[in-house]
Amino acid sequence: MPPVEPDPDARIRLASLILRLRELGISNRRVLAAIETVPREVFVPEEYRDEAYLDRALPIACGQTISAPSVVAMMTAALEPEERHHALEIGTGSGYQAAILAKLCRRVTTLERYRTLLEGAETRWAALGITNIAGIVADGSKGWPAGAPFDRILVTAAAAVAPAKLVAQLVDGGILVAPVGPADGVQRLTLFRKEGTKVETRDLGAVRFVPLLEGVARNL
Repeated sequence: MPPVEPDPDARIRLASLILRLRELGISNRRVLAAIETVPREVFVPEEYRDEAYLDRALPIACGQTISAPSVVAMMTAALEPEERHHALEIGTGSGYQAAILAKLCRRVTTLERYRTLLEGAETRWAALGITNIAGIVADGSKGWPAGAPFDRILVTAAAAVAPAKLVAQLVDGGILVAPVGPADGVQRLTLFRKEGTKVETRDLGAVRFVPLLEGVARNL
């Protein structure tokens, strides 16, 4: 992928998106700045470039989606990311969410079951000069014990039940944000905060994500 050139029209659409996010109550300045900095049009298929800054999910390869910007912003803000943090992302997809986290955290590890998706994401990060992301083809449902504990964990696919294996990979005081619920219905975006041996939870609202699948894809 060649170096990314700024698109004046995209900047106008981005400004409108940031205004919408503010209207939705997303006020974290660092998160909004990250969204302003990372060009979403780079992470969507060519045929959807004109829709990159609309607040909607868009299809990507391997039957997956890139989440709507408001969902990305809400989930990221809920994580309360800090510059010193090491974050784990489950489900790399196009690489957009990881790129946002990379602007906010010291280091990001992201797991993807589809090699095709991860390779595409790595190409985009390189084109944007993002160097603090480690992408790994792995079964995200198991997390990444070799790199644990993590300060923050973000899951971009819906777990059928609370992801206890992932919560266990948090530091004390760490936060995990994940959609929880059935694959064929509405899920609840849930925040898990680990405090010693206890885990506090908070419901962040209804969402709809693709299911969190076990294993690594064989053909993609």
